[in-house]
Amino acid sequence: MARIFEYFVVCGIGPEIRTLDGQKGYHGTGVMYLPSLLDQYPPPNHSLCPPPPPQLSTCVLPAGVEFYSSGFDSNNPSTNPRSYPIVLTEGDGSKIYVSCIAFRDPVCEDIAEAYHIPPNSFADKCICLVSRLPSFRVLKNALEEIFSLCFSTSGSSKPLWDVIAYMVSNVPLPTPGKDRVLFAIENCLLSVEAPPKDGLPHADISFQPLVQCLDVDNLIKLFIAVLLERRILLRSNKYSLLTLVSEAICHLIYPFRWQHVYIPLLFFSGVDYIDAPTPYMMGLHSGVDTSNLAMDGVVVVDLEFNQISTSEEIPPIPEAELSSLRGEILNLLYPNVVGIDEMKAGLGGPSEQNCKLGNKPWGENHDLQLRLIFLKFFASILGGYRNFIENTAASPFNTQAFLKKRSRSTNQPPEPMISQFLDSHGFLDFLERCMVSEENNNNLLDKLQDAIGRGQNPFSIFSSSLVEPEIITISDTDMGISGSGAKYTYDRFPSNIRTEEQEEKRKQILAAATGAFEYSGKQVPSNSPSISSIERAAERERMVLDIKVKLQGLWLRLLKLGATDDPLSSFEYGTILALIESDAEGIGGSGFVECIREHIHSGWHCQLTEEQFIAVKELLKTAIGRATSRNDILTIRDALEVSAEMYKKDANNVSDYVQRHLISLSIWEELRFWEGYFDFLMERFSNKSANYATLVTAQLIVLASHMAGLGLNDVDAWYMIETVAEKNNIGYKQLIKLRGFLSHIQQLRIGYWGISAVKPQSMLSHGLSSPRPKDVTNENEQPAEASGVGRSWVQSMFSRDTASRANSFSRVRKWGSDGGASENGTPRKQDLSAAGQKKMQTNIRVLRGHTGAVTALHCVTRREVWDLVGDREGAGFFISGSTDCSVRIWDPSLRGSELRATLKGHTGTIRAISSDRGKVVSGSDDHSVFVWDKQTSKLLEELKGHEAQVSNVRMLSGERVLTAAHDGTVKMWDVRSDMCVATVGRCSSAVLCMEYDDSTGILAAGGRDAVANIWDIRAGRQMHKFLGHTKWIRSIRMVGDTVITGSDDWTARIWSVSRGTCDAVLSCHAGPILSVECSPLDKGIITGSTDGLLRFWENEEGGIKSVKNVTIHTGAILSINAGEHWLGIGAADNSMSLFNRPQERLGGLSSPGSKMGGWQLYRTPQRTSAVVRCIASDLERKRICSGGRNGLLRLWEATINI
Repeated sequence: MARIFEYFVVCGIGPEIRTLDGQKGYHGTGVMYLPSLLDQYPPPNHSLCPPPPPQLSTCVLPAGVEFYSSGFDSNNPSTNPRSYPIVLTEGDGSKIYVSCIAFRDPVCEDIAEAYHIPPNSFADKCICLVSRLPSFRVLKNALEEIFSLCFSTSGSSKPLWDVIAYMVSNVPLPTPGKDRVLFAIENCLLSVEAPPKDGLPHADISFQPLVQCLDVDNLIKLFIAVLLERRILLRSNKYSLLTLVSEAICHLIYPFRWQHVYIPLLFFSGVDYIDAPTPYMMGLHSGVDTSNLAMDGVVVVDLEFNQISTSEEIPPIPEAELSSLRGEILNLLYPNVVGIDEMKAGLGGPSEQNCKLGNKPWGENHDLQLRLIFLKFFASILGGYRNFIENTAASPFNTQAFLKKRSRSTNQPPEPMISQFLDSHGFLDFLERCMVSEENNNNLLDKLQDAIGRGQNPFSIFSSSLVEPEIITISDTDMGISGSGAKYTYDRFPSNIRTEEQEEKRKQILAAATGAFEYSGKQVPSNSPSISSIERAAERERMVLDIKVKLQGLWLRLLKLGATDDPLSSFEYGTILALIESDAEGIGGSGFVECIREHIHSGWHCQLTEEQFIAVKELLKTAIGRATSRNDILTIRDALEVSAEMYKKDANNVSDYVQRHLISLSIWEELRFWEGYFDFLMERFSNKSANYATLVTAQLIVLASHMAGLGLNDVDAWYMIETVAEKNNIGYKQLIKLRGFLSHIQQLRIGYWGISAVKPQSMLSHGLSSPRPKDVTNENEQPAEASGVGRSWVQSMFSRDTASRANSFSRVRKWGSDGGASENGTPRKQDLSAAGQKKMQTNIRVLRGHTGAVTALHCVTRREVWDLVGDREGAGFFISGSTDCSVRIWDPSLRGSELRATLKGHTGTIRAISSDRGKVVSGSDDHSVFVWDKQTSKLLEELKGHEAQVSNVRMLSGERVLTAAHDGTVKMWDVRSDMCVATVGRCSSAVLCMEYDDSTGILAAGGRDAVANIWDIRAGRQMHKFLGHTKWIRSIRMVGDTVITGSDDWTARIWSVSRGTCDAVLSCHAGPILSVECSPLDKGIITGSTDGLLRFWENEEGGIKSVKNVTIHTGAILSINAGEHWLGIGAADNSMSLFNRPQERLGGLSSPGSKMGGWQLYRTPQRTSAVVRCIASDLERKRICSGGRNGLLRLWEATINI
């Protein structure tokens, strides 16, 4: 029998107390503690019931548990119990509905004694009813009856847990549309039923809170944001509102379903989830501070103040449908106002019906009417959609034909809102359900369209059943029967009866807390292991199993995504990533790796699409990165082996291999990792009778194979192999044999990867595809010769030059060591004794002042600095802007007092900054541009004219300012007259980047319309619209006649302004290209992407090619600033790097090879933990400054003697 109540759960402070940040023990009041699952029914040893979700205790008490000196006080509202619902989402997308009551309960005496908690203390406790049926009302009523029965002065006729056990075990799940179940809790009669399946989905909530918190315009705006699958954050100081509004808006988008992360009530410690890149809908208590979060593109809905804010434009509903939708909602909410001029008698119709509803309190009829209004909206905008369904795997819906048909019928161009909606996951999911399931027979959208076409009443689509539901009565025959007639009363919520094992475990934990191990009259030796740790390990295993089950489901769904789906923006990818990143113990990362391994062993051929390959690669990199921070060698080892197995399994279908992309992680340079991996291989080797030296050699070959697959530097790889070999004393002769074997490295690779492992990409002479493209060179390695790929490795093996070997081996970084990084991403120690070593001093300073995330940075030129402070040594300014709405000017030469001025006046986040010799100009989300006096810090002018956030500003000569904004316009301003001289450019969508050549008057701009627009401002005309990119243009650079653009479509393009053509497409990145730069000396091109890769491109005969790639950064490349001989790089992972190209001596000869390949990594500082929003470089003074999400500026200054 299916039951409506799955669990009754009690959460609160358990015998093992920890704070939210993991500190053990009691730390006083005012500190939040981790909640634990205290009691449950059915009990945990119940064989037929799976355990409740492991995150349940954290979610039902989202703020944590707090201790108090007093309990409930009727005169103090803050002590009142709170009742609220929450919704949890399983890994397979199914929902769990929970009703909660949180209250203050006395702390158990044994816990108070063990942790020295003051007597008569209270702590938060929460009782919960868990169900799979969205019957919020019956869950709430039943739970409140249990709570009232517990603290009733008259008491109950049965022990409270007996009442709970009977209710959970015996109340069945009603049959939809047929049954009504009646059951009693003591003297209170409750009922529950489910509506028929052929109607609207069951929504046992009131939609009134939604329409009371938001006015009609904001309700429609939230509706569009949900429909277009934006990142949505609801804020309120009431838990119930967050859940009820989330559920209501999800019901209003029927017949479509929310396909992404869904957390209506986010626990406070999970606030960092808000920066997740994938779509989500979350609710967060308004008391949680989010000022340090990026919040870019997040739609923030403040339910308390009826406000919606976002940094990205939400396209409006087409005018005709908007007018109808808005009018119908107003007619429902305010019928007496809307129809105030209408005659009341003899008209009837909908107006009369709405007036009748308006005269009644909000009820179920209002809910139904509101849901029908939105369903009619879908029927309107999707009119005739069934004619464009194509039952093919490639394209289930002919979007372009539908949009053309709609444009002809409305005489309007295609609306962005409709186009984006047709590309959403929700719409595709709807089409799949219509085509492959019986849901098409009960499709209310189709029925409504048909009814409207026939002129019928829309309510006719709902079947009206005249059959009364069958009454099923559940009665407790033992209720009220007691041998002694006693009543059970409680002064606190009682604990369920514990088993002997549970009681023993509790005593063990409390004994460990007090430092005493004597209990039950027995003396336990002081050196005996704690049983509680074993029990915790068992609990962790159960948690591991639960997460693995979720990962298995998510993994299989990720592999089943259609050809048109983007795995990186899918719910499955986002959830797996969250499980890996949010898990401090590494269960998510190790579970994901184990999930792939089990799938391979079950017969999976590892066939992935290109998009799926990128998603799997990124997830494995994240899992390894998290494991590295925990020193979790086992997970790193398993991930390495899985990546190799994936390649061997799918030798012909994947044009790339995962291990190639793992080289960007620093763990492979850790000698200790390879030593640990070697020890593991030795233990796992089954042939114990083999010769020891042979056994060691065989495992060293496995290590060398993985190093080759990763593309590890040959010299460093050999010395790690040699070090492990020497430690295991395999003997000189065996070492010579090993050297000889590894000298033919291409044979080793063929033997490991398989002879059929031939890729269509650039290949080495035999076997494994190169970790670098064929045309990439690295000056640290000698070129491979035809007789052997690993020539430099072979030479290092037989080198007798101990100094050379020591210098080479010094690049192999020890576990946890600090230092620089080699050019191919290899972190290394600086060998100060090496001849010719450059002497340098490094200085990293943290500049504090902003109270919000830093969102804009600008470096002041040397000429501007001269005008302000003269030729003062080390002078140089950085100007920053922040979400705190302030602009700050910093002078790094003034150590200890770098902050020179603070400019306040904006009311929104600062997005762009520029300056000239006397002025600073800033653009903001408040749609305005401010011009400031650099000397006096006074506001000179406020330039108003843009209708959306300002994304770019540029100070020009002649007191002119050039600005671009998300309203799609580029404007020229005259500062002296405070006037907009002209709108010099118009784009069809938001402008994200622009470049202007003041000498020629040529303006280039790009943005969300994926078009690179070129204007001749002086001639007042548009020259070109460069088409080719398929997604947003993020970066643009113009040098002379050449324009370079970088886009979210993972490509960069080179355009000729004079010819109006695309000269080249650069497509070697595995992520959006956020930064492009042109080297002024040789006109080479440098691109940086979210894949962390830095590529150098050079024009040669026959076209442009990549001549160098650098992988020292693991985060997105945000800034590239190139000078003649210096190059500054900044990335989102708070890493910075400085490159140098040595100047040719007078009369000297140019070095052979590529010019762009001459850039050499000069220095990179130690990275700290922070999320960086923007970077600015001052190459003249060798300074790079980064602005973080935490509001801090990190200034790195390298004083270099060459």
